[in-house]
Amino acid sequence: MSNYPNSRTKDFFASPALSLTLAGVFRDVGTPAAASMEVEEGDEESGGGGGREDAVENSSENTGGPGKSDEDGDAEGEQDDDGDDGNKKKKRKKYHRHTAGQIREMEALFKESPHPDENQRQQLSKQLGLDPRQIKFWFQNRRTQLKAIQERHENSLLKSEIDKLREENRTMRESTKKACCPNCGFATKEATMTTDQEQRLRIENARLKAELEKLRATVGKYPAGTASPSSSCSAGNDQQNRSSLDYYSCVFGLDKSRIMEMVNRALEEVNRMATAGEPLWVRSVETGREILNYDEYIREFSVENSNSGRIKRSIEASRETGVVFVDLPRLVQAFMDANQWKEMFPCMISKAATVDVICNGEGVNRNGAVQLMFAELQMLTPMVPTREVCFIRYCKQLSPERFAIVDVSIDKVEDNIDASLVKCRKRPSGCIIEDKSNGHCKVTLVEHLECQKSTVHTMFRSIVNSGSAFGARHWMATLQLQCERIVFFMATNVPTKDSSGVTTQAGRKSMLKLAQRMTGSFCRAVGASSFNTWAKISAKGGDDIRVASRKNLNDPAEPLGVILCAVSSVFLPVSPHVLFDFLRDEAQRTEWDIMSTGGPVQSIANIAKGKDRGNAVTVQAMKSKESSVWVLQDSCTNAYESMVVYAPVDIHGMQTVMSGCDSSNIAILPSGFSILPDGLETRSLVLTSKPDDEEKTMEGGSLLTVAFQILAKSSPTAKVTMESLETVNTLISCTLQNIKRSLQCEDG
Repeated sequence: MSNYPNSRTKDFFASPALSLTLAGVFRDVGTPAAASMEVEEGDEESGGGGGREDAVENSSENTGGPGKSDEDGDAEGEQDDDGDDGNKKKKRKKYHRHTAGQIREMEALFKESPHPDENQRQQLSKQLGLDPRQIKFWFQNRRTQLKAIQERHENSLLKSEIDKLREENRTMRESTKKACCPNCGFATKEATMTTDQEQRLRIENARLKAELEKLRATVGKYPAGTASPSSSCSAGNDQQNRSSLDYYSCVFGLDKSRIMEMVNRALEEVNRMATAGEPLWVRSVETGREILNYDEYIREFSVENSNSGRIKRSIEASRETGVVFVDLPRLVQAFMDANQWKEMFPCMISKAATVDVICNGEGVNRNGAVQLMFAELQMLTPMVPTREVCFIRYCKQLSPERFAIVDVSIDKVEDNIDASLVKCRKRPSGCIIEDKSNGHCKVTLVEHLECQKSTVHTMFRSIVNSGSAFGARHWMATLQLQCERIVFFMATNVPTKDSSGVTTQAGRKSMLKLAQRMTGSFCRAVGASSFNTWAKISAKGGDDIRVASRKNLNDPAEPLGVILCAVSSVFLPVSPHVLFDFLRDEAQRTEWDIMSTGGPVQSIANIAKGKDRGNAVTVQAMKSKESSVWVLQDSCTNAYESMVVYAPVDIHGMQTVMSGCDSSNIAILPSGFSILPDGLETRSLVLTSKPDDEEKTMEGGSLLTVAFQILAKSSPTAKVTMESLETVNTLISCTLQNIKRSLQCEDG
């Protein structure tokens, strides 16, 4: 609805909630009852319609001056000019009683034009035998009535909406404070909420808070005849889009056209940044990486200085191009679905959600889809804070073989959400996906972030401040690794040398699913996400250890009870690939694993899940005279980082998984290692055309993160004891000492 006082009648029906009521005002026009009501309107002697009488008297135009009463009074009042002043005042209070026919004709014109011009009034006065000023005042009175009706109903709707929001917020608060286990009935107030629950509550509370404040400030404060926010938010074509647009228009002051303008401008920028060369992007002589020429960027895209009047922020910009083994529709779907996107980057995304869908898009590929998304980005260590970002994601088909996925943060959205979500915002970023033959896609990633400068542990300062920790290279390497995993999961012609110990295709898939779940659980457990609450303790070897506990009440994927997770990160002066090969090799496991029995480690099964031999899922048996322990291990490596994740498994349960049975009910508690480069890239003195994976001799040191998880207590209501803390302290300290001794870097 227009926000101007002289809005037309058709605007009154813009709001779905109001249209049902206001439509009734016009629907009854022409009936005898309606005509009678309008005839008697405002007549004190008739005794009918007191509310309408008030509306007439409150109109500024109907209480203007004495000339109006002479024009608007009936004939009896005009003939008696010789009476005393009391009689004049008494007679001037009488109003002209229009006939039902006159009202019917004026109502018909009112539907077409609530504000008739002078010619229309003159024509209607001749037709009805009324003075033009009487016509004018009747229309003024009619508009005043509709404004009063509209305001009363809008106030009622806004007040009911406020009550509803208050009740929802109160219910959500009580549910988080008084939660209990549905199985045992014990209170779980101290239990950590699941990632999805916490994420949903935080976003929903931010939304409710912003909308409640908006409505609270609106009710009763807008002038009569002015469109209320609730009535201006109905431009959507269907109910789902209308709900989204209501949310944006009411809370953030944005409408669909404004959002589309922003994302289309961002699309042009991402497309340009993905295809441009020098002088926008300059290749570094020292590292071979592309560097954004920021002065040229500001000139080309007319970007204002975003740091003016704000907290000082750092800019991180990077670009990477690569080929991935996946078809275009599947890749586009993975980016547009929050859950699939999180699963595609388990080591980088701890939380992801689609907050609202602004436009659903067309077809299977969601061409034209626009949605508001939230993500929490992490590194696999509790020593680096997570980055929370809220942004608009836009999917657009550029040609039959090219798609663009564009991300951009919007200031007005961020201003109404919890301040923690604006520490990092996305400038136009995204990827250009080009379909190639045989299920391949060429992907060009552009990552452009603006982040508040924060304190980072000295060990990780170089890799974070250089922008590589959350840069395009990291995203591309992870994407390529995950796409390879999908290919090997679906493949039916894997060579026997790369898949030993499992004879059936169902067995391979079941093992790969279990390994993927294990690695995903490991990534969620070791990061600095708000899902974990870390406490710092000192290790025996002098290294800092972060400890967090959680309670598993009914998740069959993990053992039930109190789970304790301990993590420590250290620098080692050995290259990442040397450290990775040492940790994944079963022949060298006894050199660092203090849980091994000292006997030989035998490989039971080995399943490849990538071109690199290090990307594999293995089952290892550690035998001793008394018993045999089976360990499921998932090792993965790419051009940026490596992981070795493992967990002891029940022998009988693992045999059923290897035979092809469902692995979803296998309880598993992973531990493992994350290996990152130290961020101090060796400076080459000459230009080289060798790709990075061939320059392993130039690699520097490694940042190793060690994580152990143990079941501290089998009862979910138990407390963590000092004995459990000592156990994980010993596990990490001894493991790190063994690794340093084996690699001859104890003094590092």
